[in-house]
Amino acid sequence: MEPPSGPASRRHVPWSRLLLAVALLTFWTPPTTAQLTVETVPPLAAEGLDVLLLARIVEKNPLGYAWYRGERVDNAQLIASYRVDNNATTNGSVYSGRETVYPNGTLLIRNVTQRDTGPYTQLVTKKNLQTEIQTGHLHVHPVLPSPVITSNNSNPREHEDTVVLTCGAETQNTSYMWWINSQSLPKGMRLELSKDKRTLTVVAVTRNDTGPYVCEARNPVSVSRSDPFTLDVLWRENSRALGVGAITGIVIGVLLVLTLLAVLGCFIFLHRGKWPPASTSGRGPSGSSVSQASLPDARPPAPIYQELVCPNTDVYCHISHKADVGP
Repeated sequence: MEPPSGPASRRHVPWSRLLLAVALLTFWTPPTTAQLTVETVPPLAAEGLDVLLLARIVEKNPLGYAWYRGERVDNAQLIASYRVDNNATTNGSVYSGRETVYPNGTLLIRNVTQRDTGPYTQLVTKKNLQTEIQTGHLHVHPVLPSPVITSNNSNPREHEDTVVLTCGAETQNTSYMWWINSQSLPKGMRLELSKDKRTLTVVAVTRNDTGPYVCEARNPVSVSRSDPFTLDVLWRENSRALGVGAITGIVIGVLLVLTLLAVLGCFIFLHRGKWPPASTSGRGPSGSSVSQASLPDARPPAPIYQELVCPNTDVYCHISHKADVGP
């Protein structure tokens, strides 16, 4: 009986294919990823400083190192590579002239800027041609300039306007603090801070809110304070547009009125005894007064006997009784 053909075919593998498989296993080894152990020195990088990226390398006497921008090995993002046996450095496509790779695998970046912020990956090649990848992150903080306080209203009116004060230009990873009259902000309903504390709102300003105000900007590498800022609050009198000239005119007018009243009072006091008395009806020096009989619908009084001195005579004139006269 002939043996089955299946098992016989698996035992007769061509020698050339076996050699190819061994070669692939020898020269291609998938890289192993280590824990993120790249450290930044100094740990807080300020713009303009020199920074070292240190990697903890377990392998003794490795074959070489390579540094890349980003979180993976990509030849298009190669900064530089270093070969230990001949101390040779090969610069990559993103090399800027500020980077140096040392024999211990450390990467130096001189005069860092905020554009250098980001992840960096190191590839270590071992003697057995295996590789190890380590990734770290570099964050470069700006050195903050002195902030400048700006206001949305240069001449707010008391009890009417709301003022918004802004501290400097907005930057990332920056915190802000405020002081008024060299003291921290008091708690009150009229003082409101934004979520990032960069803006301060003063609701219905009063003359007591003039300041001075000072703000502080702070990030992990620097602290900076602004110059004092004072609000020019217009009081209620000023809001009615009473200028110096108007106030002066009002005072002069009041003084003139008082002077005229004083002169009139003196004149009345000095001449009050020289005026003639008011005439009484029917008793004046002339007969200009109107008698009751001349009035419409007037009836003469009861019989009257009146003695008058006749003109140019020394006798009395007798007016005899007259009867009542009807209308």
